[in-house]
Amino acid sequence: MIDRFEQGSSAQGPTLLLLHGTGGTETDLLELGRSLAPDASLLGVRGQELERGMTRFFKRLEEGVFDQENLIYRTNELHEYIDEAAELYGFDRSNVWAVGYSNGANIAGSLLFHHQGSLKGAILFHPMVPRRGIDLPDLTGVPVFIGAGSNDPLCSPTETRELASLLQHSGANVELFWGHEGHRVTSDEITVAIDWLTGHLDTES
Repeated sequence: MIDRFEQGSSAQGPTLLLLHGTGGTETDLLELGRSLAPDASLLGVRGQELERGMTRFFKRLEEGVFDQENLIYRTNELHEYIDEAAELYGFDRSNVWAVGYSNGANIAGSLLFHHQGSLKGAILFHPMVPRRGIDLPDLTGVPVFIGAGSNDPLCSPTETRELASLLQHSGANVELFWGHEGHRVTSDEITVAIDWLTGHLDTES
């Protein structure tokens, strides 16, 4: 995979796995990642699927309809890649937090749905439900922040609440923040996400 790694203040500290939206690259969320956790290591990853020339982490059949076979394949691939990157760059594999937007948030959610222990926690900006009709792993105590838009044309409030409910029923500690600017990440979302992540990281230290 094409990636960008920036070492934080400590190899044992948190690493933010940065997952861009459709059409993005491995550098798109670096500035956001540094704002969220100034001392963390940052690992930006580029999606390997192309849709009309735009990078994505997995295929979709149409707007809002995911190619489930490809989603599973790419989720497993990303899970294995994080293991390999931890060895290559020397970060703590057990202290990886995903930060994803839109398509990137969806594959981060898929990691939570399919691989227990893959992520220490996650910040999901405008995600959808990655899969339905499956049993989720035990997510007891896993902190998840969801930034959503009450008027998001791609992720309806109903879908957002469904995702939050699925995660909570599997034990995740979910915080849901509602903005009002459609499908984009707002400064208010970022401010609340910074406070949320800072609180969880401070608890660990």
